[in-house]
Amino acid sequence: MPIEAPVSLEAGQKDGLDFVGVLRDCLSCAVINVNEKRLITAFNSKAEQITGLSAGQALGHGAELLPPPLQEFIADAFITGQMTSEQRMVFHDPRRGDRTIQVSATPTLKENGGVSGLVVVLNDISVVGKWEANMRLLDRLHSIGTLSASMAHEVRNAFVPVRTFVDLLLEKNQEADLADIVRTEMSRIDSIIGQMLKFSGPPKPTFSAVRVHLVLDKSLQLIHRLLNDKRIKLTRSFAASSDVIDGDQDQLEQAFLNLLFNALDAMEANGRLEVATELLPPDSLIDALATMKGRPILRVTIRDSGIGIPGENMDRLYEPFFTTKPNGTGLGLAITRRIIQEHQGIISVESEVNQGTAFTLLLPARHDGA
Repeated sequence: MPIEAPVSLEAGQKDGLDFVGVLRDCLSCAVINVNEKRLITAFNSKAEQITGLSAGQALGHGAELLPPPLQEFIADAFITGQMTSEQRMVFHDPRRGDRTIQVSATPTLKENGGVSGLVVVLNDISVVGKWEANMRLLDRLHSIGTLSASMAHEVRNAFVPVRTFVDLLLEKNQEADLADIVRTEMSRIDSIIGQMLKFSGPPKPTFSAVRVHLVLDKSLQLIHRLLNDKRIKLTRSFAASSDVIDGDQDQLEQAFLNLLFNALDAMEANGRLEVATELLPPDSLIDALATMKGRPILRVTIRDSGIGIPGENMDRLYEPFFTTKPNGTGLGLAITRRIIQEHQGIISVESEVNQGTAFTLLLPARHDGA
């Protein structure tokens, strides 16, 4: 419904009310008041932000100063003399980029029914548009994840007889040069399928006392042939005086293998791989999780001399299905982080392009080391 009583800057001041001040202090949306001469008589701080004009530039000047889409909108509103429904328009600004603005207008009427001005309300909904895009992306990721889990389940079922047959062949050909590689790669395929299945559903870890050094040794043994093939120099520095944690051995092995395979993929021949552990005293880290307070912390570091990670990819490392590898699944690091978090731990990364990458895992250790 049109507003029957005229509202203007002058009227507000006569009544002892600073109309512009009220708009500036009380409203979270942009408000512009235009009188019948098409002059701007009210212009709050939000209007300054959206239009890029200051109140000093706008007040007392014509509406032609406003962005072109808004000029057209105001002209149409004066012609119809009716309250307008909310409309969306795009403001083009070479400095701040395009923004989507939602606009509505309410006419103020004279006693004889003529239009004495407009109150125009604007809201910047660009952020809403970004959220909508993010929600569509999440929906697509969910669909991809569901499809991947279904495919992984079927592939694993078909993989069982294939693996059984290959195992029988390898038993008869133990001395074959490729025997160890085939076993390793078969395990890797099974691991990838398991990653996809575990990531798609709620994990069910089984915790018990685990010696991390033994898990690391086993993981390194699995990639031993691959290290030799690329002539990677391996350095072990298991300095932790106690390596016992409460954990799931299979899941920890999966997390270590994911990081080790990533390190191998990142390095050319004659690279360097370092796997180190260290036991930190309780409360030695300021940024430790609450679950680590008062407990020793086992730090595991896996460092490579590979190509490094570009800065623009750092924020997406743990994003499901994000990968820069031609045949990568994009699930390895996402699953690794989930496993470490389930163990009440923290995973972090430092990397420099062409200088290498270091992943650090912080895990709460047992007090007694038993």
